Amino acid sequence: MDCVLTLADVAQMDFGHGNENLIPIIAVAGGLLVAIVAILAGTVASTKKTKQREETRREVAAYVAEGSMTPEDAERLLTAGNDD
Repeated sequence: MDCVLTLADVAQMDFGHGNENLIPIIAVAGGLLVAIVAILAGTVASTKKTKQREETRREVAAYVAEGSMTPEDAERLLTAGNDD
């Protein structure tokens, strides 16, 4: 006997109060879960990108302060590749 429970099996189960609304409820809950995960992933990626950008700015400022880089070179380095 196969013990794998599929979504179709769950939809056909009798829970004692009609199961005609079970598939839409599962679909909506799954959609909301996917949306929440996507939003969280986007937020984490954006936060990481901002943190890295600020860390780079601090490092370049330190190079300028110690004299190993000119302010003009630092400005060119920090503005290179900025598409945002």
